[in-house]
Amino acid sequence: MIDIHNHILVDIDDGPKTDEDAIKLIQQAYDEGITRIVATPHHLHTRYDNPIAKVKQKIDDLKALEGVKALGVNIYPGQEIRITDQIINNINEGEVIGINNSRYLLIELPSNEVPQYTQRLFYEIQSMGYVPIIAHPERNKAIAQNLDLLFELINGGALSQITSSSLNGSMGKKVRALAIQMIENNLTHFVSSDAHSVEARPFIMKSMWESKKLKNYHEEMNDFLNNADLVINDKKITKQIPTQDYKQKKWFGIL
Repeated sequence: MIDIHNHILVDIDDGPKTDEDAIKLIQQAYDEGITRIVATPHHLHTRYDNPIAKVKQKIDDLKALEGVKALGVNIYPGQEIRITDQIINNINEGEVIGINNSRYLLIELPSNEVPQYTQRLFYEIQSMGYVPIIAHPERNKAIAQNLDLLFELINGGALSQITSSSLNGSMGKKVRALAIQMIENNLTHFVSSDAHSVEARPFIMKSMWESKKLKNYHEEMNDFLNNADLVINDKKITKQIPTQDYKQKKWFGIL
């Protein structure tokens, strides 16, 4: 399995602070069936700035550890890029690249809003040949209140990635229900851990298939894993047309 969003690099953001903690985290990923990991530290964040050259060096440092070598997990370069007007400049300056040098950029929105310039920026990014992947939209308060915000971005060519801890219910019933709505309406295309630490924010992947609440979504979950493989190999992802069936459910009082 492949995880395209996590924080495994040592002392670079809010992920592990020591080599030992990073090894434990990667061991946990391996135990969850993950053998390919895209390291995506925060970039252009208010607290963290990690140009791709720094990310690649930190990956080399991590891969040199004996505990990581023993697991045989493949690690690829990426970034979780905070949405800002600096993204275009960073691409042009070579400080931002796509996941594993692909066309796909993992972009994080603020937790409370979808900035008004998001659609315009995504259009500019796509005109440069890149495809934005929205990180954990189910945890965005504005999207939770109005799924049309996500629909418009997906309909405009973006993709999105939900978090495994949202889907398995660790973040609460409401967040899981929203994540499932996104699946049902073709509004999301990947599932990843956003792992930061073994205890508080762990790798979750294989264990999702054991959840009774998700038994009707195994086909989509497998598609998400296949999409992750396409990303790291820079292949085109064919997505289903996004729908707005959530509007009907809200109208009939189902939500």
